[in-house]
Amino acid sequence: MTFPTDLQIARTAHPKPLSEIAHKMGIGEHLLEPYGSDVAKIRLDAIEELSDRPKAKYVVVTAITPTPLGEGKTTTAVGLGQAMQCVGKNAVLTLRQPSMGPTFGIKGGAAGGGYSQVIPMELLNLHLTGDFHAVTAAHNLLSAMVDNHLHHGNELELDLNNITWRRVMDVNDRALRNIVIGLGGRMDGVVRETGFDITAASEVMAILALATSQDDMRERFGRIVVGYTSKGVPVTAEQLSAAGSMAVMMRDALEPNLLQTLENTPVIVHAGPFGNIAHGNSSVVADLIGIRGGDYLITEAGFGADMGAERFFNIKCRTSGLVPDAAVLVATVRALKAHSGKYKVVAGRDLPAEMLLESPDDVLAGASNLRKQIENVMAHGVTPVVAINAFPTDHESEHQAIREVAEEMGVRVAVSNHFGEGGAGATDLAEAVIEACEDEQGFHFLYDADDSLKQKVEAVATKIYGAERVEYTPEANRQFQNYEDNGFGDLPVCIAKTHLSISGDASLKGAPTGHTLTIREARASVGAGFIYPISGVVRTMPGLGSSPAASRIDIDENGEIVGLS
Repeated sequence: MTFPTDLQIARTAHPKPLSEIAHKMGIGEHLLEPYGSDVAKIRLDAIEELSDRPKAKYVVVTAITPTPLGEGKTTTAVGLGQAMQCVGKNAVLTLRQPSMGPTFGIKGGAAGGGYSQVIPMELLNLHLTGDFHAVTAAHNLLSAMVDNHLHHGNELELDLNNITWRRVMDVNDRALRNIVIGLGGRMDGVVRETGFDITAASEVMAILALATSQDDMRERFGRIVVGYTSKGVPVTAEQLSAAGSMAVMMRDALEPNLLQTLENTPVIVHAGPFGNIAHGNSSVVADLIGIRGGDYLITEAGFGADMGAERFFNIKCRTSGLVPDAAVLVATVRALKAHSGKYKVVAGRDLPAEMLLESPDDVLAGASNLRKQIENVMAHGVTPVVAINAFPTDHESEHQAIREVAEEMGVRVAVSNHFGEGGAGATDLAEAVIEACEDEQGFHFLYDADDSLKQKVEAVATKIYGAERVEYTPEANRQFQNYEDNGFGDLPVCIAKTHLSISGDASLKGAPTGHTLTIREARASVGAGFIYPISGVVRTMPGLGSSPAASRIDIDENGEIVGLS
């Protein structure tokens, strides 16, 4: 029997009225702004109105270092949220909104999968309530204001070779990575090199995810640095008189979006910052609402624990003031086999046939990655629970190998079949998470705010990545010094590197040690509130593959979307 597609499963769902979903969280209808019948925005007044309700236990879902296919963090988070209901607990999920770039590219959508999905699946993976479009428009308004300022005389003396603010769009398009603008006559603008990033990489998106209120968002927009003078003095959006208009364009986007799972668990979907150059987590305001909406608040952080979880702990929690009670570390047989170094997994292609053969030895050969990612969570004083995300091609002996590694590390572990069985398939995981949340916690940040920027980088590199040392190019050294001189030294760091290795080298699998992390440049997201040093080549505008999803998505004769995954 052929397993139904995600879209087919989603269309068999029986959603409840959103007023009923909101009521379960203590949110009255007066706090909802309906977008059709199946999506609503939640007014920010909910933060204050819910403030006298008890706080939920706070759980972050992260993972071992993934293959290019991803290991199912969102699906696991959804399954766990549904499973909480099965064991008599009320859960709320806070998740990122998918970018349409990957949706029409190789990865597909990010609504979960199988019987652990957020619905309506089509809306979530496409425009939803237009938040991404608002980010795109606000970002590009500032871009236009920059070039308009240059055209009218450049009173602020921006250095044309040091303008850091580019343009964005929510489509994968490699041809726009590097472009020349202003071609034509004198009235067509100043000629200069620039480029496009994907909307998820915009600092406006990172601000949307980290702002705590309308006023906070407005202030953060004003602090955005668009470039520097020849003397290294930053020029901001406030100086260009753009921040106010940006805030107006983003006013409605700051209200998070309420949806539900297939099993009617409340889901707040909001923001989608890039997991490489930004912190890769859903919004603070979503968590500030969700933390008062049930017994457990479950959120998800991008990529592996060395990336999304590290930033969740050191950037998001530092901003929100919320303290996690436990972490779920998603592990798969296929990823651990890949970390053995024996197999190559390529996005858009089937797994190698030999990788599907029963081999607990291959799992154990790649288990150093699991051990290190457990250590990375525990380095922040948080209790991890290993979730074995089960696939039909797995073997029981391989699951047992993962279980033995987790138990050797002294952490709880559970096999979860949420993809095929929904919440009922993740009850063992739910029980393990409930137990973990009762453990005594000693959460702490990895570094202090008053450490130097290089001390912060070196703390992450040595304690989380396993690096022996950090090297900086002359350009990176100059940039770090400039940021310190301009008063940005108290900001946390968000190291941009490959997500396919704990190190900065995608070819190094498992848990490499003794390596050198090379920082080639650093950029400042002052409005968002972090510095992002860059190691290696990190693409901020993805390209389309030879057979992108866009070539298969269509509308059938009944007016239904087909090919969306």
